[in-house]
Amino acid sequence: MNDYTDQLHVIAEDAYTTLANTFSVRENVMRLSRTIIQNSAKAIRCIHRRELNTALELLQTAKDNLFEASSVLTDHPEVYYSGFLEDAQKEYVEANATFAFVSGGSLPDPNDLQVTKPAYLNGLAESIGELRRYILDSLRRNDLSQCEPLLSTMDEIYSILVTMDFPDSVTRGLRRNTDAMRAVLERTRADLTTALRQQSLEHRLSDLGKKGIT
Repeated sequence: MNDYTDQLHVIAEDAYTTLANTFSVRENVMRLSRTIIQNSAKAIRCIHRRELNTALELLQTAKDNLFEASSVLTDHPEVYYSGFLEDAQKEYVEANATFAFVSGGSLPDPNDLQVTKPAYLNGLAESIGELRRYILDSLRRNDLSQCEPLLSTMDEIYSILVTMDFPDSVTRGLRRNTDAMRAVLERTRADLTTALRQQSLEHRLSDLGKKGIT
C-alpha cells in the first residue's frame, strides 16, 4: 500500500503558502478599503462645509488608495469579488459625484474612477441623499441659487437608475437603494417648493411695502 505522507505534506505546504498569501492580501485590501471609505466620508463633510479644495485633496488620497488596492488584487479575483472593495468604491463614487454636482465640474464616469458599474450606480444613488443635505443647508443659509439645478440633477439620477431593472445579484441591491432615494427626492421637492413659495411671498410683501401698500 502506498505511503502518501510525503505527498500530503507537499500539498499541505503549498496550500498553506497560497492561503497565507491570500489572507495577507485580503487584510491589506481591507485596510485600504477602510481608508478609502474614511477619506470619502471626510471629503463629503468638507463639501458640505464648502471646503472644496480640502475635499479634492481627500478624494485624491482615496484615489491613490483605490489604485493600490486594485493593483494588489490583480492576481486575487477571489478577494476582489468578496464585496468589501466594491463597498469602498461605492463610497468613493458618492463623494466624487457629490463634488462634481456641487462644484459644477465634470462628472467622472466609471472608467475615470476605475470602479465597477454596480458600485458606480449605487454611489450615484447615494449622492441623492447628499444633494438633499446640501439643498437643506442652502435653504438655511437663505441661498437658493443652486437648489433648483441640484434638484433637477437628483431627478435625472433617479430617472436613470429606475431603468436599471436587473436582479439584485447583478446590481448589488440597486433597486432597494433607488426606492429609498425616491422618498428622499420627493421630500426635497416639497421642502424646496415651500421655500420658493415663501420667498415669492416675501418679495411680494416687500414690493407692496415699497409702494406704501399695507
